[in-house]
Amino acid sequence: MKRQKIRKALLLVSMLLFPITLYYFSPYLIIDAAFHAVMNGSFIVFCLMLLLSVPFGRLFCGYLCPAGAIQENVFPVCDKPAKNKRLYKLKYIIWALWLGAVIFCYIRNGINEIDPFYQTMYGISVSEIQGYIIYYGIVLLVVMPAVIGGKRAFCHYFCWMAPFMAAGTKFRRLLGLPGLHIKAKDMTSCVSCGKCSKVCPMSIDVVSELQKGHIADLECIQCGACVDGCPKRILGYSFSQEISDKKGHKDGQREEAR
Repeated sequence: MKRQKIRKALLLVSMLLFPITLYYFSPYLIIDAAFHAVMNGSFIVFCLMLLLSVPFGRLFCGYLCPAGAIQENVFPVCDKPAKNKRLYKLKYIIWALWLGAVIFCYIRNGINEIDPFYQTMYGISVSEIQGYIIYYGIVLLVVMPAVIGGKRAFCHYFCWMAPFMAAGTKFRRLLGLPGLHIKAKDMTSCVSCGKCSKVCPMSIDVVSELQKGHIADLECIQCGACVDGCPKRILGYSFSQEISDKKGHKDGQREEAR
């Protein structure tokens, strides 16, 4: 489908730009900046991830994340589902400990300066030889879980960015705000072929999720692979309040019919 070609092209560009953008996603550099009372680029990026995830969920993961792009390029090597859900919580533990350290440093030192290009050379992350050592170390950190654990395993188990967007999505649902998600337009046409689950890069059981009327799993990255892979075209994007049960889904369908 054209949408998936565009998505993969955007991911490719993001991956090629990773040596430039690396420090803007750095979990270490934000702590280093906090020690020096600086609001750096990664601080700004993580805040934007949290804020933009309220209306758009994890759309960034599906279309722009360089780590996601690297992992999807590993699919020909290992395309088994990453379904060890007990390890899904690991990234939240890592995130909570790391975020606690960042907050502590900023409370202790305050913010005296805003410098989006902190520790970069004219905004470029990898500009010296030692920078490439860091760069390839990060790439290896992303690649190895995907090779061993399955599709986008790094996203599931270790990513420090995903929890920001999961938190934003949770906040939206708590307040009952509208947001981007994938829903079933008409489940009566579903033939349970399982193609939507098979093409999902996040190993989500899409068929089971859609019994709720929409994909509620916080691992969903709104990539639309299931939408484009459904032979009956019963799935689609929706920007609305999410309905979280079968009864609500049926009621919503009656409202749409009216």
